[in-house]
This record gives sequence, structure tokens and C-alpha cells, in this order.
Amino acid sequence: MREYYTLDDIEVKNKTVLLRVDFNLPLDKETKEILDTTRLQLVLPTLRELQGKKAKTVILAHQGRPGSWDFISLQPHATALGKLLGCSVTFVEDTYGDTAKQAIQSMKPGNVLMLDNMRKVPGETDKKTPEEHAQSPLVKNLFPLADVFVNDAFAAAHRSQCSLVGFTAVLPSCAGRLMEKELTTLEKAVKQPEKPSVFLFGGAKFSDVIVTIERLFQNNTADKILLTGLPANAFLKAQGVNLGETNENILKEEGKPEHFDHIKIVLSAYHDNIYLPVDFAVERDGCRQEITVGDLPVHQGLYDIGEKTIRKFKEILSDARTVFLSGPCGVFEKPLFQQGTKEIFTAVACSDAFSIVGGGHTVAAVEQLHLKDKMSHISSGGGSLEKFMMGAPLVVVEALKKAKQRALVNTH
Repeated sequence: MREYYTLDDIEVKNKTVLLRVDFNLPLDKETKEILDTTRLQLVLPTLRELQGKKAKTVILAHQGRPGSWDFISLQPHATALGKLLGCSVTFVEDTYGDTAKQAIQSMKPGNVLMLDNMRKVPGETDKKTPEEHAQSPLVKNLFPLADVFVNDAFAAAHRSQCSLVGFTAVLPSCAGRLMEKELTTLEKAVKQPEKPSVFLFGGAKFSDVIVTIERLFQNNTADKILLTGLPANAFLKAQGVNLGETNENILKEEGKPEHFDHIKIVLSAYHDNIYLPVDFAVERDGCRQEITVGDLPVHQGLYDIGEKTIRKFKEILSDARTVFLSGPCGVFEKPLFQQGTKEIFTAVACSDAFSIVGGGHTVAAVEQLHLKDKMSHISSGGGSLEKFMMGAPLVVVEALKKAKQRALVNTH
């Protein structure tokens, strides 16, 4: 038995359902147009099931945060979703005022309505308990109009925010199909991975990765960890390798001295199971040129892993039964430096290992390489996925568990 309810446990036929999703999409900075609709597509199974059961579905979502360039109205999201669903998705430029309430009250069975950006709600991003958030104007105004709360926002499951947890304190609540699928798949991969289990971390961030690596070894989740991109550079620097001014400056922007102290501790404990690049690709006169770690420092950026590293990493991955990919192996957006990402990701996609892909840039690389259908699981989560892998509880899931406990107490 699950500790939280799913759509199998709660009656939604002809009911008004508040559906919280994560539609925080990548946008074009100039035009604000949507660049990728993956997160809309991932929620389609939940939406189609609710429509099939003639529920009145009210979508709650967010985009950007106040003050950021991508903090916009959800009108374009409603239009894009309507095209994917093949039906009209009504949009109201309101979150919990009279316009929103009237729109909800006038819905007919099977209708889909999207409210405006939840981040426009005062106090939305305050870190409070579900019970405290339940006292907010958002929850107090909307919950009397609804019968059920469904949370399908796995990518935001680590955030204790009003529209994510507040309704669980006052309405029958359950996980949507995406949330259920993510949790089921990741529980299997993280808590009982088929061994050997290999994790690859790359991309342009490293500070959060250090704690994740430590926990993965402590929990016996990972057997081997391969590092590329900025995480690899940070670990090499911690070992005393001078990367060159350009690369050192990038690390300074992202990390603090204590991060490198922490890396030294992790390396001393697990150095036999952490694999770093032995060569890199740099750009010289508009061409790709490979250098070894012994050639460092260089003034060029380290844009990709080199062929020796690619061969070594593919050899390690060939024995793996579970593979987790988080972050590309280099600046894959530049054709000259796609080789590492392309070869490593293709090797994983063509293997018999259970493969999990997580994080926006990783998913984008998999899409670009046309490997999406060959990966076992594409996760919608970024921060929530890292938290889950570290064994930390996700506040949204805890709120859903509490809602089930409350419901069970009330029925006995």
C-alpha cells in the first residue's frame, strides 16, 4: 500500500478538481515564446484521465518568479496546452479573485480551466506548513469551490509553497499520474537499484552535486560516479590541478572555498569510485583540439571531454545495470563539442541498463540527439530529483501522505 493516495483511490467523476502542475517552461528571452513543451506533455495522461471522468479541471501552475525576466502570464501556456490536448483550455487572468471564482463556478463536466501564474499570489513562495498555508487567501477562496486536490508537480515537490501544499490540509488529496510514475520509478532506482549502478554528473553547476555524491555513496545507491563538465573541473581543482584562468574564474563564480574543502573530504573517502576526465577538448583557431590533464593550465575553456575519457567512461557504463545521467558532458550546444555527450548518451541509450535522465539541459540534449524513446525514464525534476536521490523527504509528498493519514482517521 502506498503512503499517499493516487487517482485510483479518489472519486473525481463530475467533481471539481484543483490540479497543481509544474509548467515552468523554458522561454525565449527576447520574444517570451515557449521553447519546449515537454512539461506540458508529461501531464497529458493525468489531464486526459480527468477529462474522461468528466471532472471539472482547474489548473494551478507557475512561471518564473517575481522580478525575473520569465515571470509572465500563463496565457501562452493555456494556448499551447489546448493544442496538445486537442480541446479548448480556458484562461483567466486571475488567481483567486471574483473572476477566477466565477469561472470555476460556471464550468461544465470535462472543462479545463487555467488560472494565472501562482507566483503572482502574495505569500505563495513563503516556506510554511500545509496547515499555515491553508489559512492563506488563495486556499480560503478556492477550496470551498473544489472537491479534490491533485498534485502532479513533481519538479516542484521539494518546495513548501502555498499552492503546492496548502490545499492538502483542507481537501481530499492525491498524486497525479506523473507524480505517481516519477516516485515509483525513482524509488526503484534509488532505493533498490540493480547493480552495478553508475551515476554521471556534468553540466554547468557543481555546488549541489558534492552533497549528492556523498549521500549516494553513504546510502550504497551508487557504485561508481563519472564526472564531466563543471563538476569534473571542480574535483580536479580540489586535487590541486591548475585549470587556467578562464576555467578557474568560472569555478569561482559557482563555488566557495568551503565547497573545495568538502570535495577533498569526499575524494579522500571515495576516490576509488569517482572517475575524472583524463583529457579534454578546447577550441583553437575555430577547430576542436584535444589536450590531456598534463597539458593544463590552458587559457581556453574546457568545452568537452576527450576521446580517451569517452572510451574509459563507455567501458565503465557497459557493465552497468542502472545508469543515471544528470548534465551533458560538455558544451553540447556547440557542434564541435557534442562528441562526449553524443557518444556517452548514445552508449547508455543502446545498452540494457535501466537509464534515468534528469535535469532540463540533460533532457534537452537527449531530445536533440533523438534518444528520448531509448531511455527508460525521463524525469521532469531538477531540484526535487536531487533531493530524492539524496534520500531527503520531499515536502509535497509528505503533505500528500499526511492528507491520506487524516482521511483514514476521519473514516474510522
